[in-house]
Amino acid sequence: MTKLNKLLLIFLALAFSAVVTFGGGQNRAGTAAAAQLRIPIGARYLGVGGSQIANVSGLDAIFWNPSGVDFNTNAANGMFSHRTYIADMNLNYVAVNGKFGDFGSLGFSFKYLNIGEINVTTMDQPDGTGQVLKPNFFVVGLTYSKTLTDRIAIGLNFNIINEGFGRIEASGFSFDVGLQYRDLFDTKGLDLGIVYKNLGGSMQYEGNATYVQADDPTSSRGPTFYQISVAENPLPSELSIGLSYKAHFDEVNAITLSSAYFNNNYTFDDYKFGLEYSYNDMFFLRGGYLFSPQSTTETPNIFQNYTLGAGFNFKEITGLDLSVDYAFIPVDYFDSNHVFSLNVGF
Repeated sequence: MTKLNKLLLIFLALAFSAVVTFGGGQNRAGTAAAAQLRIPIGARYLGVGGSQIANVSGLDAIFWNPSGVDFNTNAANGMFSHRTYIADMNLNYVAVNGKFGDFGSLGFSFKYLNIGEINVTTMDQPDGTGQVLKPNFFVVGLTYSKTLTDRIAIGLNFNIINEGFGRIEASGFSFDVGLQYRDLFDTKGLDLGIVYKNLGGSMQYEGNATYVQADDPTSSRGPTFYQISVAENPLPSELSIGLSYKAHFDEVNAITLSSAYFNNNYTFDDYKFGLEYSYNDMFFLRGGYLFSPQSTTETPNIFQNYTLGAGFNFKEITGLDLSVDYAFIPVDYFDSNHVFSLNVGF
């Protein structure tokens, strides 16, 4: 057995053990820290419902499967993505990377969740004090990806997480690790992907807002400030396993079928399916579906639905590897999400 096959078996063994570890996540819904880590980015793969983790490439792969970053053939890439999220929130994402020969690829990313302004209210002033809070939720990531062979790649993300609003904030670190194995079983176009995401320690809020003024009945010193002990919360760790198959009808027409299973310690498990049609690697039509069989009307998954997307690459026209992508994501109880992405390679 080759070292690469052993590596694949190790990933698979860890994957099946993690399914048991992350089981029952819906019982802990709403208790995880840094929930913004799970908000997907990029229109290209959101158009197929996030199912295409087995053959992702380029800067989108930083989120979906970091092993795919080095599969991109450009010397350098840049990406910007904007998503209109739920409840008037917006998600912005910027990433760059470069290839360094046999060493592999290094990438840098910045993800910012814009919640908007929140009016400060108190018990004495329920209509507002006139003060306004501007929460900050962001993730800064450093990515390393390397193709071990023309078929196998590994990748690692290191993320710095920060959440803050008013006089309180929390910081933490997380890791993502991914593997892609292309042409599985020597079948051209059949790919496997495995990703562990958001691995790390717990996060805890700190700051001046954790201090309250109170009287200690056992003391005679009068009112004084006491610090509230804020609970620590775990990160929303996640395991994803995906398969995809790309079939070429001729030199210009191709279809990619993809599927993925997402298991996490935060909410319901997801099954994702996607279909992408490409013409000459220039024009793309996409569709996807996300299914959460454990969700109910009392505890719904608001994203359990179809997705649609399209993209256009201008390389054949301009010579520059420039692509624009769009994804439409319907949401229960909220306005639909619209995602736009711009990728450029040099």
